[in-house]
Amino acid sequence: MQFTNFDAAAFLRDYWQKRPLLIRNPWQSWRNPLSPDELAGLACEDHVESRLITQSSDDWNAEHGPLPETRFGELDKCPWTLLVQAVDQHVADVAALIEPFRFIPNWRIDDVMVSYASDGGGVGPHFDHYDVFLVQGLGQRRWQIGGMCNDQTPLRSHEDLLLLAEFEALDEWILNPGDMLYIPPGVAHNGVAVGPDCMTYSIGFRSPSRKELIGSWCDDLLPQMTDDDRYCDPDLVTQANPGEIPANAIDRLHAMITEKLTDRKEFAKWFGEYSSTPRYPETDWRPEEPIEADHLRELLTADHPLIRNPASRFSFVREEQGKLMLFVDGECFPCAGKTAELAEMVCAQDAFVIDPEWRRSDEVVALIAELYNRGSLSFDWG
Repeated sequence: MQFTNFDAAAFLRDYWQKRPLLIRNPWQSWRNPLSPDELAGLACEDHVESRLITQSSDDWNAEHGPLPETRFGELDKCPWTLLVQAVDQHVADVAALIEPFRFIPNWRIDDVMVSYASDGGGVGPHFDHYDVFLVQGLGQRRWQIGGMCNDQTPLRSHEDLLLLAEFEALDEWILNPGDMLYIPPGVAHNGVAVGPDCMTYSIGFRSPSRKELIGSWCDDLLPQMTDDDRYCDPDLVTQANPGEIPANAIDRLHAMITEKLTDRKEFAKWFGEYSSTPRYPETDWRPEEPIEADHLRELLTADHPLIRNPASRFSFVREEQGKLMLFVDGECFPCAGKTAELAEMVCAQDAFVIDPEWRRSDEVVALIAELYNRGSLSFDWG
């Protein structure tokens, strides 16, 4: 799917992380990519993250999947909502929804969550710490937009849901199939299904916090350090007051920490690995049989297209003199020359045919074989 009337540059300039935007059906031809029954089937699978939200008067109850098939037949007339995470990893047509949003860098993309709601169903007024595009798939949903929130905003007492204690709507729209609503981080919002068969696709974008970055970066650094690397002061002299921690000692202690934390090259490598780690790293996408270089070269010569695994995350960091670090599913692959050109193409395109010149490169074939055997790439036999 592609947009037919959407100015990405103007959107980034005027709305991205600034204010909400309602976009009436910007698609060339909107087609709902998933049926309600297919979504319910995914919610019954062990390896799929899902929740069922049921409402009773002014309260919400959350059940975590996998859900038994019989559960949907037991639902009464009270409003309810089914939420399924990372549906793009399991349904190619849902993964295709991400393509029009590639004007936002790959490393920011999180997943496509899909919801189905009965009449009046919703998850309550809340806010998120990330950017989200809400695409109406089927039916109608009323969206109300409130003010800005933060970690000090009062919340209801609830074990599973982060619900606002108070919510005042400042804007309100009803979305029809194909309509889209962009909501920046921190903006309060509340969506309620209007009528039956309401499906919404939430395309979310990650935004790491300073706390998260520092904690994870330090966790990665600590195993690399030894107890022998200690403070030392061979130039120690007597001081007037033994209780004082002098400025030169503070400088040395501070440098012991900052020298490690400010290594930009090491941070870039760490962040590439960190940000490309799959959402569900325990899922094994490897092929049943690994491919050998000779067989791979034959398939490439026959112009069989390669495709990226929708569950895989690809990005790269450019280095000096035509070199770069390719990051795929938490692993770093140093690239130069033709492998660097391949890495840029793989990060930019979901499907591609390998250039004949590249097929003669042992390094290119080795990199493709490695990514194929990891389950990050596969051949499109369609």
